[in-house]
Amino acid sequence: MTTTAQRAPVPASQRPKETPVHAALILAIICVSYFMVILDNSIVFTGLPQIRSAMGFSETGLSWITNAYVLVFGGLLLLGARAGDLFGHRRVFLLSLVVFSLTSLLVGAAQTQWWLIGARALQGIGAAVLAPSALSLLTRSFAEGRARNRAMAAYSAVAGLGAAFGLVVGGLVADLISWRAGFFLNVPVGIVMMVLALRFLPETERRRGRFDVAGALLATLGSTALVLGIVDAADFGWTAPASLVPLVAGAAMLGLFVRVERRAAQPIVPLRLFTSRERSGAYVTRMLYMGAMMGFFFFTAQFVQSVYHWTPLQAGLAFLPMTLVNFVLAVQVPRLLERAARPLVLLTGVALTTAGMAWLSRLGLHTPYLTGVALPMVLIGAGQGLALAPMTSSGVDGVAPGDAGAGSGLINTVHQIGSALSLSILTAVAAAVSTGHTAADIAARSGAALTGSAVLLTLAVVAVLTLIVPARATRNERSL
Repeated sequence: MTTTAQRAPVPASQRPKETPVHAALILAIICVSYFMVILDNSIVFTGLPQIRSAMGFSETGLSWITNAYVLVFGGLLLLGARAGDLFGHRRVFLLSLVVFSLTSLLVGAAQTQWWLIGARALQGIGAAVLAPSALSLLTRSFAEGRARNRAMAAYSAVAGLGAAFGLVVGGLVADLISWRAGFFLNVPVGIVMMVLALRFLPETERRRGRFDVAGALLATLGSTALVLGIVDAADFGWTAPASLVPLVAGAAMLGLFVRVERRAAQPIVPLRLFTSRERSGAYVTRMLYMGAMMGFFFFTAQFVQSVYHWTPLQAGLAFLPMTLVNFVLAVQVPRLLERAARPLVLLTGVALTTAGMAWLSRLGLHTPYLTGVALPMVLIGAGQGLALAPMTSSGVDGVAPGDAGAGSGLINTVHQIGSALSLSILTAVAAAVSTGHTAADIAARSGAALTGSAVLLTLAVVAVLTLIVPARATRNERSL
């Protein structure tokens, strides 16, 4: 499928300079829209006990409410990014807001397990188009340097705060109304963002090209098969055909995906993006880091409700120590990056998160909230506030303009695919400890899963030290 620009874009040198007010509005539109996408990653967490009781989900089946969304989101992100390159990022951004809002209605109205999981998968399609278009519009609207650092810090803060704030919003509406209400809220917010986007967002140049449908399908199906195999292993064992068949099929499809991308004239993942050691390190670090955080939200939200017997609202508020510290440090990151090297800020953030997660993993049936949950969350929030902005910047630095869509899409892809794969692994680890529904069972599962998250974060520290730090040092030496 090919397309050409219907009207030549105005050269950058001839475009009117954005006023500070317009720049702030552009950033607000992008961040609020992306906030919706990230919010829906976590808004269901505080409602999981209600959903399990109402629809009869098993422990492993419950993970598919999250996995259905993040797998489609991650697998189609690169195709969504390509769509922005071909048709214009603002046009595609508007379409994605329509799709995301309508499918949010479907999620809120779900009456059965398959309806809910299917609607979440459809919602992931809208998210897959929205997220890379938002990041591409941001990088094209703010020049590299101080302006982009500040914009990227705001964007990254949204990623961290959206996940944590989703727990509070989800808990509030689940307590006062229903877990469904959080998804209905997306509709009016989406409409407002469409109106503002039409008025203020600039359109980008449309490029000639075609879709790499084979690559997108192989990436999505391969990742889904791996997750299915890992989840089934928790129920049937690793040697059961129900586990081995999807695992082998997933590995084969992902191997074929790499082969297709090498030969494709216009791949959704240009392999040249991996020639930078720093970017490759950022992809690996993000996959491990966000996977650990997905497990943190998924299991901790259930722990505080089932062990402490807190309401969904109380469970959401339990994450405030993390949310507040995250916000305070995230807004200070641009200043820190002007004084300290980016890898140092990133390493500090990942190390703090690792320490907090290791502390939190000691959860047990009699763990007190203040010293066993709240204080570790302070470290986790501080680490996330410091880590996300430099992690994102390392993933987009040096990407050629022609690869902007693919580059931004790949960052979000490793984020979502890493979340789904890690959650399936952590769910399998937790199920190996216990599959019961008592408070003691859930406490044991949560402790085991969070120990797994701490291991993933330790690997992320190793990735920063062995890939990003040396690569940045080499780059700085060459610039002297």
